Amino acid sequence: MAEIREYRGHIRNWKALCSELGIDSTLPREIREKTILEKGFDKWGRDIADHLYGMFAFSLWNEADNELFCVRDQFGTKPFYYYQTADGRLLCGTMIRDIMAQDGFVKELNRDMLQIYLTLTYVAGEDTFFKGVKKLMPGHWLSFRDGKLEIHRYWKPEFAPDRTKSLYEYADEIHSTLTHIMTEVKEDGEIAESFLSGGVDSSYVLAMSDAKRADSCGYDEERFDESRVAAKTAELLGVEHSVANIQPKEYFDIVPYVMYNMEQPLGDASAIVFTLGCLATAEHTKLCYSGEGADEFFGGYNMYRNAERYGENLKTFYVGNTNIMKEEEKQRILRHYDPSVLPIDLVKYIYDETEGLDPLTKMSDVDIQIWLEGDIYLNVDKMSTAAGLEIRMPLTDLRIFDIASRMPSEYKVNEEQNKVAFRTAAAKVLPEEIAFRKKLGFIVPIRIWLADERYNADVREKFHSDMAAEFFDLDEINAIYDEYVGGNSDNWRKIWTIYTFLVWYEEYFVKR
Repeated sequence: MAEIREYRGHIRNWKALCSELGIDSTLPREIREKTILEKGFDKWGRDIADHLYGMFAFSLWNEADNELFCVRDQFGTKPFYYYQTADGRLLCGTMIRDIMAQDGFVKELNRDMLQIYLTLTYVAGEDTFFKGVKKLMPGHWLSFRDGKLEIHRYWKPEFAPDRTKSLYEYADEIHSTLTHIMTEVKEDGEIAESFLSGGVDSSYVLAMSDAKRADSCGYDEERFDESRVAAKTAELLGVEHSVANIQPKEYFDIVPYVMYNMEQPLGDASAIVFTLGCLATAEHTKLCYSGEGADEFFGGYNMYRNAERYGENLKTFYVGNTNIMKEEEKQRILRHYDPSVLPIDLVKYIYDETEGLDPLTKMSDVDIQIWLEGDIYLNVDKMSTAAGLEIRMPLTDLRIFDIASRMPSEYKVNEEQNKVAFRTAAAKVLPEEIAFRKKLGFIVPIRIWLADERYNADVREKFHSDMAAEFFDLDEINAIYDEYVGGNSDNWRKIWTIYTFLVWYEEYFVKR
């Protein structure tokens, strides 16, 4: 018999699984889902994940084989970590802090990760900033038996373009599939709200849901503020709309809270805004929808329109959605630089897997396997959990990805537009001006605020600190800051990435 040790997630196809496994479907959700996993493992063994739709990471004890078995879902929406002690025991779980609290854990900084972080702004791949703490990667399971660790990849993204269907047939398939998924993401009796930006993804999810309230973030700085556009969408769909108006002081004040609860540094400036949005939303609901996944599946980023131009050169430089520091610059600013630690090495296996496919598919696959797991899903999971808010992402689903994996790239991106088929599907329930609105991204006025003396005192202090001097040449990083204040606004990303690492390091290695 299998027994669940730890579980985080939401199983969407629970009704069908209860029927197949002979489980009482009226059980409370927590008991029901654990029972599904236990009985599912007894029936299917290590293939259990192949039968689940949803978001999940769990560990269970397999009494029959004296085995600890752990699984992470196909896209990595929920985190899972493991650590082997010096005496051969395995510590594992969905929170690094829980592993750190156990006997046998030795806290040590993985300095190599800083080189990766300064390029990507997030922790990519299986290693973390804690030496020895590894992520169980998306689509993998882990078995620990008789002191031996086995890791197996049970799923990977695969692409096979099918041109026998038209753009409109693909749009119909997206729409009908999402219509079905929306019946699974919420149970009777649950009341969900929905995050809403000015973009098509969140607007489409809201339009397809029964949410009666939408939640947005806004700013006083008009050119960064999408909440006005979101308000029009909410009005059109007849739902209540609330806006968390983000002020620079609260933004900077909450950075230590974010880095502590993230457990790893994250240089994505929108993560701070997302945190404030989660905290505001959690004041009036415990369940919210969000629209992650569609950009990576269906060609949503503006840079994807350059894919053909990059061609075979992609494998020499494209490491994912962000790439803010080149090796020469890192070599200049870091006190310790190892030329063998290169971000491009993290994605070589993906280029091997996508050999012969078109450039857009290669870029998308890198972002699905590296960027989504390391940045987007980490942020969504950690900060919603810290706020006591549960987030479900209907567009992140194997059945949605299956459509994208068969769709030719010309139905995703053309010269005028990105996410073409997806937008065509969304236009079934949204006005064209919303469905085909240009993508802005989750933009933040941090590029302005970082130069404002009223708010940047801690940034400046850390850039001159002894703590920073352990890792960086202070003259070099302050030259980047001075160049930014002098008018090179693009430098804000470099500053923010350095700063968030220092805040995280202070939380985990100085204060504690």
